[in-house]
Amino acid sequence: MTRPTGRIPRLPLFPKDSGINAAGHLTIGGCDAHDLAKEFGTPLYVYDEQMLRHQCREFVERFASRYPDSIICYAAKAFLNKAMAKVVMEQGLGLDVVSLGEFAIARSVEFPVERIYFHGNNKLPEELATTIEADIGRVVVDNRQELRLVDSLARDRNKCQDILLRLTPNVDPHTHTFTTTGVLDSKFGFPIGTGQAEEALEEALALRGVSLLGLHFHLGSPIPDTEPYESALAVVLQFAREMKGKYDFDMFELSVGGGFPVAYTVQDEYPHPGVYADAIISTLSNLLLKNSLMPPRLTVEPGRAISARAGVALYTVGTLKEIPGVRRFVCVDGGMSDNIRPPLYGATYEALVANRAAEQDIHTVTVAGKLCESGDILMRDIQLPRVVPGDVLAVPACGAYCIPMSSNYNATPRPAIVFVNRGNARIVRHRETLDDLYRLDIA
Repeated sequence: MTRPTGRIPRLPLFPKDSGINAAGHLTIGGCDAHDLAKEFGTPLYVYDEQMLRHQCREFVERFASRYPDSIICYAAKAFLNKAMAKVVMEQGLGLDVVSLGEFAIARSVEFPVERIYFHGNNKLPEELATTIEADIGRVVVDNRQELRLVDSLARDRNKCQDILLRLTPNVDPHTHTFTTTGVLDSKFGFPIGTGQAEEALEEALALRGVSLLGLHFHLGSPIPDTEPYESALAVVLQFAREMKGKYDFDMFELSVGGGFPVAYTVQDEYPHPGVYADAIISTLSNLLLKNSLMPPRLTVEPGRAISARAGVALYTVGTLKEIPGVRRFVCVDGGMSDNIRPPLYGATYEALVANRAAEQDIHTVTVAGKLCESGDILMRDIQLPRVVPGDVLAVPACGAYCIPMSSNYNATPRPAIVFVNRGNARIVRHRETLDDLYRLDIA
């Protein structure tokens, strides 16, 4: 017995134009997911390019329509390769990078350097030297040591580097402790409450090698509601008003970071990006008026919210193991080497059997990976139809952080990546080979 496509509750977790074809197979971007698995092998990460572009446009439109002087910077750490960098560039977004590697990927496709922001709590001298020499758009300065280093490196090159100061407003975003960044006890940024933010701002204004354009904060991810943004804006704009009065500081730019959530399961319900845009911009506008501040350029840094839903992981089912009265395991050919989020964060996912996507769920199963760890569990106690070896499992919302956090644990080659676009599929990263695993080794 099968269910009509419209009643399959997990389908909305997949890219927007996903569906079920006449063969009962899941389709992604007009391509048969089962066929993709057979052609390119598994584990396989499939990105719907139109969904990526739609999400880029969504954030631009939602914020720019409410606050014209705004820029959307995609957070590269969510997922970046050359193909993704080109999508972001072509959609007119900026790019938020946190390493010289991400910067190099962006520059390899000639991403406009003036639209790149460099983040991170421990930027190395060689990273800063390279990016300053390349005329990077902004360095988001995280600490006093870095402030002085940027100043010195810029002056040595007869430059004046545009910077933002990253502040910690001590606002709890109500998310996982590992992804909370805006509280006082954080490795990131200048705390406002301790006076260190003011000391840094005063020093930055006096330095010749930097031009302090504004302020930045990032609270964490994923942030399930708008209240943390509103609270942080109140703290930061009060600080900006005080700094205007004491040091005649003009805040030409303000970044509110990212952290926008996505649904990983059918139970997840989060506000639409437009709700966040409304809350952030209305709060900002009111506080600017209250604090007698000129409107700054607004920078927003979504990452997960752009790439997560666009990506689908495909796995082939191997071993089945049933422990009567305890658990039924379905083992797949990937796991924590390509998606460490479940063991690291307790992240939850759902799945469809891609080659029998419309069949009814009749079994409670736990989907386990092939890595030699008991914690290598991708999904615990989910509902699936009868699964047999050779079936293809499709896991939605895998487009953010899975690939960037992947590893070669157990000497496992990292998976291939395919972009699909209106019925066409193209490989954008080859699967690692066994030779790749020891190519850099010296015996």
